[in-house]
Amino acid sequence: MSDVIQLLSDHIANQIAAGEVIQRPASAVKELLENAIDAGATEVQLIIKDAGKELIQVIDNGCGMSVTDARMSFERHATSKIKNINDLFTIRTMGFRGEALASIAAVAQVEMRTRQHHSDIGTRLVIEGTEVKLQEPCATPVGTSIAIKNLFYNIPARRNFLKSNTTEFRHVVDEFTRVALAHPHIGFRVWHQGQEQFHLPIGSLKTRIVGLLGNHHEKNLVPVEETTDLLKISGFIGKPEAATRTRGMQFFFVNHRFIRSSYLHHAVVAGYEGLIEKESFPFYALFLETDPKRVDVNVHPTKQEVKFEDDRLLYTYLNAAIKHALARYNIAPSLDFTLNPSITHLPSVNIPSTEQQRTETEKGYLYNTFSQRNQAHVIESRNNREHWKNLYESAQQITKPATAVPAVPDTLYDTSHSTQKLHTDYEAKAILSQDPYLVSTIKSGFLFVHYRRAQERIWYERLMAEREDGVLASQRLLFPITLSFSANDTMLLNSILTDVQRIGFDLESFGNNDFIIHAAPSVLKNGEEKAVLDEILEAIKNETTPGDTFSDKMLQQVAKKLSYHTQLQQPEAKQAIIDELFACSIPEYTPDGKKVFAIIRPDEVKKHFDL
Repeated sequence: MSDVIQLLSDHIANQIAAGEVIQRPASAVKELLENAIDAGATEVQLIIKDAGKELIQVIDNGCGMSVTDARMSFERHATSKIKNINDLFTIRTMGFRGEALASIAAVAQVEMRTRQHHSDIGTRLVIEGTEVKLQEPCATPVGTSIAIKNLFYNIPARRNFLKSNTTEFRHVVDEFTRVALAHPHIGFRVWHQGQEQFHLPIGSLKTRIVGLLGNHHEKNLVPVEETTDLLKISGFIGKPEAATRTRGMQFFFVNHRFIRSSYLHHAVVAGYEGLIEKESFPFYALFLETDPKRVDVNVHPTKQEVKFEDDRLLYTYLNAAIKHALARYNIAPSLDFTLNPSITHLPSVNIPSTEQQRTETEKGYLYNTFSQRNQAHVIESRNNREHWKNLYESAQQITKPATAVPAVPDTLYDTSHSTQKLHTDYEAKAILSQDPYLVSTIKSGFLFVHYRRAQERIWYERLMAEREDGVLASQRLLFPITLSFSANDTMLLNSILTDVQRIGFDLESFGNNDFIIHAAPSVLKNGEEKAVLDEILEAIKNETTPGDTFSDKMLQQVAKKLSYHTQLQQPEAKQAIIDELFACSIPEYTPDGKKVFAIIRPDEVKKHFDL
C-alpha cells in the first residue's frame, strides 16, 4: 500500500494559520498595532479604507528593521521574542509567535517600508500570497509602514463571509480601542475613508478613556488602586448610576494585554451588588499586573484567553478592590441604624397622623411605588395555536370572571370552603411574590401564566399593530435630551437611525458621539429613553433573534421594558390579561422565544400528594 501522509506546503500551512489568526480586517489591525508597540513606537497612525477590505495601513516611528529582518519577519514562526523554552514563561511583549505577518501575507497583498535609526536608507518589500514579488532599497522615515491591500483577495469564499462595512469597521474600532486604552503613553491617530476618526495624544489613562469613549465618562470615573505581593490592580471603574444595558465598555488587561474573562467579570459585578440593576453592565478599565510566570498567555491564537496560576485568589483580590474603591469614594451605601436625636423632636414624628392624611398618603406616588411588587418567572408550553385557542375557550366557560380568585371546577375537585381557602392563599402568595404568575383552572388541569412574559407578548403585538398602521405614537419632549454613546454604539445607532425613527424616536446626531432626542415613543416613561436605546443596541449587536429585522428587535426591547412596568393592580384584572394574551397570534411564547404559560395536569398534582 502506497504512503498517503505528506507535509503541507508553506502556502497552504500559512493559509490555515491565517484562518486562526486573521479572521477579519480587525484581526489584522490588532496584529499590526501590537507589532508597532513592540517596536517601541511613541506615535502610531492607522489608515483604513472600505472598512479594511481595501486597505489597512499602520505607520509607526519605532525601531524599524534591517534588510534581513524585514524579509525574515514574513516567515512562519520567525520571532525575535523567543530564544529558548524558558522565554515562553516570561513573556511581556504583545506578539511572540511569529505568525501574524506570515498569516497576513498568505491572504493579502502586502507592502512594507522600514528603516532603522542608524541607517540612511530603508527597505521596501512587496509580497502577494506568501510570494515575494520585490525587495529593494527605498527612502522612508525611521520606523515601519505596513500596508495590507485587498484582504482575502485570493480566498473569495472568506471575503464573502465578511459583513457590511459598518459592522467590520465597528470591529476595527473595537480592536483599536483595546490597544489604545492599554497604552496611553503612545499617541494614536485613525483615518477611515480619508476622514480622521480619532486623534489621541500621549497622556494619562483618564484622558485616554475620555478621548476614546466620550466626555460623559469623565465625571463617572472611580479610581482603583490596590497592591499585594501577588498582584497589582489599577485603573478605573464607573459609578453605579453610569451602568448601561450594553456590553462592550468592560476592559481587562493583564500585563497590558487585553483579555476576556467571564470569571473576572463576575468578580467586578459582584462588587456592585445592590448598587446596579441585575441586567446592567458597569464600565471598567482594569489593569492587572503580575509575574508572567503566574499567567499563561499562550492559550489561544488571538491571545485574548489566558490561564492564571490561582484564579480563585485573583477573584477574591479583584472583588475586594472594587468594593474598596466604591466605599472609599462614598459610593457604596453605609447603613446606620441609630436614629438622630434631633429627628425625634420633629412635629411630623410626634403628632399622630389623621385618617385624612393617611388616605391622601396611600393615593400618593411614593406609597404606591413602595407597596407594589415586581414580576417574573418561567414555565412550559405547547406549539399548536389552534390547540391553545380551543383550550382557552373551554377555560373561559369554566373560569368565573370578575372574581379575585377563580373557582376550581366541580368536575375536577371539591370546592369546599377549606379547599377554596387553600387555593386563595396559594394564589395570593403568587401575586404578592417577587415573581408573580397567574393561576387559573381549565378542564385539563391548572393554567399557570408567567405574568411579566404575558405582558411582554401583549405589548409586542400592540406595538406591532400600531407600526403596521404607520409609525408608533410619539410624544414630543418638553426639553430635548442629549445622550452620549461610545464610538462603536454611535456608529451602530447611525446605521439604524431610520429604524429607530420608525418606532417613535425623533433623534439626530449632534457630533462627538452625542445624540439629541426631541421625541420618544409615547408608551415610555420619562427618563427611560437611554435605557431602551441601550437595550436595542445590545440586542442588535448580539443578534438575539437573527431572523428578525432591526425594527422587530427594537419593538421587542420596548415591549420588554414596558412589561416590567405593567403591574397587576387588582386580582380581578387577571381575566382581562388572560383574554388579551390568548387573543395574540403566538400566546405561548415571548417575542424572543421564552415560554409564557404551562398547564399542570391533575395526575401531576396528585403525584405531589401521593394520591
